[in-house]
Amino acid sequence: MSTKPGFLSLPDDAGQIRARLQRVRCFVLDMDGTIYLSNRLFPYTIPFLKKLEATGRSYCFFTNNSSRNKQDYVDKLTGMGIALVPAQVFLSTQVILEEMQRLHPNDAFFIVGTPNLENAFRGAGLKVVNGPGNGNGSTDSSSLPVVILGFDTTLTYEKISRACKYVRHGAAYYGVNMDYNCPVDDNGSIDYIPDCGSIAKLVERSTGRFPDFYGKPSRHALEHVIRHTGFKEEELAFVGDRIYTDIAIANGSEALSIMVLTGETQMADLAQYDFRPDIILPSLAELDDLL
Repeated sequence: MSTKPGFLSLPDDAGQIRARLQRVRCFVLDMDGTIYLSNRLFPYTIPFLKKLEATGRSYCFFTNNSSRNKQDYVDKLTGMGIALVPAQVFLSTQVILEEMQRLHPNDAFFIVGTPNLENAFRGAGLKVVNGPGNGNGSTDSSSLPVVILGFDTTLTYEKISRACKYVRHGAAYYGVNMDYNCPVDDNGSIDYIPDCGSIAKLVERSTGRFPDFYGKPSRHALEHVIRHTGFKEEELAFVGDRIYTDIAIANGSEALSIMVLTGETQMADLAQYDFRPDIILPSLAELDDLL
């Protein structure tokens, strides 16, 4: 268990923040609400990334959004002028796919998610039974498909009711990401749309079951980043706007957490939680100044 000091914020703690940042070799950056908002890149994002490169630090991107695939994000980031290689982009989908290949390699899956999520499971060699007339009508839990719940922007009543039937009768049940809302740009201000965690609450009210999630803040996600970047836990800093995912992933670990106030969580929201970010900054612009 980490014995981290209390959280730091500007303007009084600049020196202490710089000292805390000295050990960080790789910054794991959330996307929406941190480096951009919907399709609007924050003006300080690219200067911040260039500062990381100039100071010999690495960075990667990690989104919990399971509605798109990895290439979508690579294309979006490069289209915004960010130079990267695909290995720098992590999705919650990748984390759950690795785990499902290990836990249920021969089972069928019913996906509550976009076609991108369905295709990701198929591409990983897993059997997907979505579609009219597919799946098993039996309520024998041993023959039910594994239910996967993602951020489904194509959600239908038929799909959610079918998932609830499987879950209610004992199907194995997992969630991709626990985010309750996804921030969106509404004419230059922030608004929100329901995300995977909110859909999971609907299923819970119907079935009494809530899934284990595999994106941030799960230990599965932290270990995935360590395994695929090669950096040690104490060399990582997770940067994001959402305290219960982007920040909570570092809670109880040796990784550093840095919350920016350009997305969902604001200072007034901290009272709801029994943990705090290690560092709180208005945006990446201030983090740039501290490197």
